[in-house]
Amino acid sequence: MANGILAQLNKTSAAEEFFTLLGVDYDPGIVNVARLHILRRMGQYLAAEDFAGATDETVAERCKTVLERAYADFVASSPIDQRVFKVLKDAVAPQTKQTPTLVQIGTLK
Repeated sequence: MANGILAQLNKTSAAEEFFTLLGVDYDPGIVNVARLHILRRMGQYLAAEDFAGATDETVAERCKTVLERAYADFVASSPIDQRVFKVLKDAVAPQTKQTPTLVQIGTLK
């Protein structure tokens, strides 16, 4: 499995290479805007996969399906809507409201 699909994917760096390697059609305009988000989402989906004992052909097909799913997430909505990265999640996280401390007038000197 040294030259298997997972080894090839590990050597891949550009988003377009992932799409080409796995045979997934894509719109360059969408990939230009959301490339890191798509790859991050693909990684999240792959983390849930168990490839133990699977043939390289099966692994390649599952990776293709995962990339198609991740890509579809960003065809349907924007990176801001999907909030894959922590900084985007934190941007909409509820802010804790600090309540002012009450000081009774009688205690002031």
